Amino acid sequence: MEESQYIEELRPPLTSGGIIGWVKLNLFNGVFNSILTISTICLLWKVIPPLVQWTFIDSIWNSTAAQCKAADGACWSIIPSNIRFIMFGFYPYESQWRPLLAMILFAILIIFSRNRNHWKKSLGYAWIAGVFFMGLLLRGGVLGLTSVESSQWGGLPLTLILSVFGMVAAYPLGIVLSLGRRSQLPVIKSFCIVYIELIRGVPLISVLFMSSFMFPLFLPEGVAIDKILRAQVAIILFFAAYIAEAVRGGLQAVSQGQYEGADSLGLNYYQKMRLVILPQALRIVIPPTVNILITAFKDTSLVVIIALYDVLMSTKTVLSNPQWMGFSTEAYIFVALIYFAFCFPMSKYSQRLEKELDTTR
Repeated sequence: MEESQYIEELRPPLTSGGIIGWVKLNLFNGVFNSILTISTICLLWKVIPPLVQWTFIDSIWNSTAAQCKAADGACWSIIPSNIRFIMFGFYPYESQWRPLLAMILFAILIIFSRNRNHWKKSLGYAWIAGVFFMGLLLRGGVLGLTSVESSQWGGLPLTLILSVFGMVAAYPLGIVLSLGRRSQLPVIKSFCIVYIELIRGVPLISVLFMSSFMFPLFLPEGVAIDKILRAQVAIILFFAAYIAEAVRGGLQAVSQGQYEGADSLGLNYYQKMRLVILPQALRIVIPPTVNILITAFKDTSLVVIIALYDVLMSTKTVLSNPQWMGFSTEAYIFVALIYFAFCFPMSKYSQRLEKELDTTR
């Protein structure tokens, strides 16, 4: 029997009643399911109409704060009235075109990098040039651009810098740590185990606190390291430990026959890992790796502990303004949509990449 015929026989028979038959079969095929379906419909009937009324019908989209206080619906005016501060924080108002241009350049590089056919050396050079140009735009001080201290950076650009570049640097470090944990050399193995377990045993907020307040105490007098750089290093070191464990799981998932086959070809350790083992292991761990990336993107909100204003903290600052107090729901919905707009494409792209790299089909 062919595989397609076998799968066809395993499928449940379809009813001939169309939509009504499907509803009876799936929603009202028993007392419990019928009660659950009716309860769900009643709950949605109670929740959805008022929500639509508040969100769209009675909402205000372009008004002052005083007009919002007298409205019955959502005050979406808080977004356009404060959008520049939410997106760019305390970055100088007249120079906010610079972080905007940097984010556009970043988006172009991300979109171009989505196609695996573009994964060549030229793409790496493009990223190096793009990162240099983005840093030049944000920092200034040359080519007629006014200098902007990193303490004034904030909003969405800061969130992207800390999360994306943090993960780019944490990924190879995590691979090295995972290989070190499986090493046959006792000193290297012990160091990697202690590092991974120590970092994974403390919250990110404590690592950020130590990098900002404890680490400067050990520096020589007169030596100072930028606050954003300290936060970036803390994020790299923290998530490298989690990536190391994910990659270690992928290395263990590769069959022993692959190791033995590489040894039989006379490959040394470096060649075996680079050409045979790591490509398979890294493909296996795409889902948990992207999950760590999404977590890193969201956890950048913890940099508030060291007085850095990411997009969430910028929103909180807006809500501390007496004019806009009481409209936190609308502001946090907007921020949630920003996070979703970045995290959901990451998840979908990882699924597509996993299918493209699946060699078992």
